[in-house]
Amino acid sequence: MRQLHLLLLVIILCAVGLGLAIYKVTTLGLPLTTSEKAEVWNVEARISFRAKPETSVKVSLPLLFNPSGYTILDEDFVAANYGLAIEQDDNGRTALWAKRRAEGKQLLFYRAIIYKDTEKTTDSVKAPIYPPIPDYPENFRPIIQGLLDKARQQSADTVSFAQQVIKQLNAVSPAPELKLLLEHINNSRNLAKGVNWILAGARIPTRIIQGLRLEDGKLYSELESWIQVYDGKQWRTLNIKDGKEGLPSNFILWQIGDQKTFSVDGGSEVSLQFSVAKTLRELVDIAESRAALKGSHLMEFSLYSLPVQSQNVYKILLMVPLGAFVVVLMRNLIGIKTFGTFMPVLIALALRETELAWGLLLFCLIVGLGLLLRAYVDRLKLLLIPRLASVLTMVVLLMASISVIMHKLGLEMGLSVALFPMVIMTMTIERMSLTWDEAGPAEAFKQGAGSLLVATIGYLVMNIDALQHLIFVFPELLLVVLAAILLFGRYSGYRLTELWRFRALAKR
Repeated sequence: MRQLHLLLLVIILCAVGLGLAIYKVTTLGLPLTTSEKAEVWNVEARISFRAKPETSVKVSLPLLFNPSGYTILDEDFVAANYGLAIEQDDNGRTALWAKRRAEGKQLLFYRAIIYKDTEKTTDSVKAPIYPPIPDYPENFRPIIQGLLDKARQQSADTVSFAQQVIKQLNAVSPAPELKLLLEHINNSRNLAKGVNWILAGARIPTRIIQGLRLEDGKLYSELESWIQVYDGKQWRTLNIKDGKEGLPSNFILWQIGDQKTFSVDGGSEVSLQFSVAKTLRELVDIAESRAALKGSHLMEFSLYSLPVQSQNVYKILLMVPLGAFVVVLMRNLIGIKTFGTFMPVLIALALRETELAWGLLLFCLIVGLGLLLRAYVDRLKLLLIPRLASVLTMVVLLMASISVIMHKLGLEMGLSVALFPMVIMTMTIERMSLTWDEAGPAEAFKQGAGSLLVATIGYLVMNIDALQHLIFVFPELLLVVLAAILLFGRYSGYRLTELWRFRALAKR
């Protein structure tokens, strides 16, 4: 029954620890390694105009709205003393700026930070309403009908039909009868509207989409227009210049449809310019933004919410259980004897602040001198507490003396001796002295060497950057470490050193 209880506890601890870690990685996007960074794009819309005197100003700008394949991490609106309202419906969002009176040159900005999210896909598409045939002007009607008839003969389905129409409109030497129609198309937006208008004559559902290509340092005077054709199951995107299907991989969709437009009332010399810049950002920062967008409060209670100074402290403290796990393995599984349970862990922590070789040398020096002084104090026949207090005082004096002497010799690493835990070193000297008296010097040096070996292995494990990152970002993994410690806590079989010790019996 007790064994079952332990097994269930271990399973629960592992499930909770690993479950939280997997959730943070898959849903929030927390990185598994320290070097992981992601590209984020800063997209800015800059509106400039000159306000008309004694006239109120109203500015309307379509905004990014749920772009497929991307997540908006942050948005910012900059406009001095303008009122701001954001309207949103199924077709998108619009920023509305307003000001009672404005003078001179005016600048308004919309900035968005976006992140490529591979998990985000386009929402399910509702079947559109098939458009009625437009009432074309008499001079355009035969031209459009002839264009549609030619496209119908050279196509096999809705998409290829639309592609043929686009190719005819963009031909290097268009048919003479199309020149009148093409005179009314002078930019990409009008071309997209023209394709949309012409395809309605064949009752093909179409819609205009607009967006930007994400190219670092790029400036745009307007959004790039594309046409989408509904093939009966899904929307298919076509380039209005050559009819090729598919959006570029670096294209971000700004708006769908042309119902929402940019406009400035009460201003002249209007200009709208888009700019794009790429930066690298820590995935942890991105995860915090994504958690806020998803309504998850998990990151608010993470160690990243603490002050930086406290974070640095916990980066060290969270490694102590790993050091303790190393002690458990070395003592219970391998069978290496040490002075105490936590002395190797604390020595390993002290070694983090010094070089390994220097730390071991200083430790052996202090313990060796401490043993000589402890042997002298032992002759005074003091009680336990006064004896420990005396050894502690002598250890502090030894540490101070070593620091001063090595500093005078130009060996600055001697200053790091102050980082060693004084009380632990005092107890180590006391335990080693008692072992010397009870079991002889060989056993004392054996346990001393075992303590240094375990401290060294603990130091090496606790200094692995990947482990430090994992434990700090996913502290719940310590529940898995706890589960492993509990399992080894019930181990009562032979240790590896005992197998070597009794190897002769195994041969028989």
